Amino acid sequence: MSMRRCGVVALALMLGACGGGVVPRPSNPSSHEPPVRKPVAAKPIAPITVAPPTGALNAAAAGVVGGPPISSLPITDAQAVRALAAFRLSCPSLMRRTDASGLTRGADWQPACSAAATVRGNDARAFFEQWFESVQVGDGRAFATGYYEPEIAGSRDRRSGYDVPIYGRPTDLIEADLGQFSDDLKGKKIRGRLDRNALVPYYDRTQIEEGALSGRAPIIAWAADPVEIFFLQIQGSGRLKLPDGSVMRIGYDTQNGRGYTGIGALMKERGLLKPGQTSMQGIVAWLRENPAQGRDIMRENKSFVFFREQNGPPLGALGLAVTGQVSAAADPKFIPLGAPVFLSADRTDATGLWVAQDTGGAIRGANRIDTFWGAGSEARAIAGGMSARGSAFLLLPIGTLDRLTAEKASAVR
Repeated sequence: MSMRRCGVVALALMLGACGGGVVPRPSNPSSHEPPVRKPVAAKPIAPITVAPPTGALNAAAAGVVGGPPISSLPITDAQAVRALAAFRLSCPSLMRRTDASGLTRGADWQPACSAAATVRGNDARAFFEQWFESVQVGDGRAFATGYYEPEIAGSRDRRSGYDVPIYGRPTDLIEADLGQFSDDLKGKKIRGRLDRNALVPYYDRTQIEEGALSGRAPIIAWAADPVEIFFLQIQGSGRLKLPDGSVMRIGYDTQNGRGYTGIGALMKERGLLKPGQTSMQGIVAWLRENPAQGRDIMRENKSFVFFREQNGPPLGALGLAVTGQVSAAADPKFIPLGAPVFLSADRTDATGLWVAQDTGGAIRGANRIDTFWGAGSEARAIAGGMSARGSAFLLLPIGTLDRLTAEKASAVR
């Protein structure tokens, strides 16, 4: 994705996964972090009982069954309006892209997309009821986390209090698309550098922090806190609050090719986190209270992200702007990018209509949703503790399920 290359998930809850929507220190050190939002409990809609095959590689292989009528889903008018705007923005990609989930074809989306272009906001809910049907992918059991666009203290130039470099793409970093060498390796890339005539792994986090990039990469800005920039790398995009009060937006450019290690898992395994300290805020607090040990733990994550300055809003995997409270990251092998998804969760803030406009390294498998909450303290408080379970119902153009059923029946004859 453009906004987050290493799927931002609730670190305190995923712990071993790639990511963690960790709350960075506010730009004003005297201010206080908002507490993790206490969820309001809700009773999710029970998924339809099915026995999906194990090891399915996409939604078509996992199997789909018809879900509840869309008119019966508790979609609020505000959610429908936001989802309509996001869906309308995603339509060109839906009609153009090859659907890795195996569920839809570009032409399937044409009628709904044509209708979306003329629908008024107050008819948004009726639009989804008229043009879509809900389906359940696999067993329908969903797990949702949250991410947001962080804002941390930074400076365009090095000055007192701002001495953590934020690097742009190194000049000696090589990216190789392995699919050009073998059809079996389509979609796979490696990154490295040349050492004499050999391609070797690129410098890891420790080597970079110890100066390996000197003369090899531009420094586009300077951060005030190594913990902040560490977690902004996990997010993959964010805002730098500059000393004069202005904002500089930076986004993911590329990565060093090293594997990601979730430091939350290491901290838990080593007994470093006390009960009640396993929230994102608790993990950040521990790292700041134990700077030397914290630095060593962060260095065990060898992955390192390089940034570029952005002039517009954060972008998702479709190259489109993502919007708080409606955009979500999903696995495109199970949810077509650009498609609406209704999430019925055990907490009210996660329940609603989302549009899959992003992806993430840890967002893998059927019914795995990472909800985007925008920027600011409110978004930080919600995303920081988001962990919801329930059911997911994918919204597909009407007639898709009948076509898939007919194709499946024809294939077994």
